[in-house]
Amino acid sequence: VQLVESGGGLVQSGGSLRLSCAASGFTVDDYAIGWFRQAPGKEREAVSVRCINDGSTYYADSVKGRFTISGDDAENTVYLQMSILKPEDTAIYYCAAAKGCELWESEILYGYWSQGTQVTVSS
Repeated sequence: VQLVESGGGLVQSGGSLRLSCAASGFTVDDYAIGWFRQAPGKEREAVSVRCINDGSTYYADSVKGRFTISGDDAENTVYLQMSILKPEDTAIYYCAAAKGCELWESEILYGYWSQGTQVTVSS
């Protein structure tokens, strides 16, 4: 079971990036896939989640209206489209898989994690 991220990088404030989270060893449709981030000197925080069953999505207040989570079942990949990026979005971003969406912001629910990718937003 593996989650492989890609798509991080350096972008100017107001710009966009799309992160990809490709799964192997399991089907993304069978798991809730969440995105987390950790900024320097701060604790890791939940950003968004795509739930199983009805595909509901949830977002942290800090990214609502700017980030969009989506999935491509054929590619077995979940994406995080990030727009109107701000310097405070600078962090290492991780995707993770859990069996459900209750308490989706809690890290302990997630059994599988990606390696993380750096996103840097310059002002």
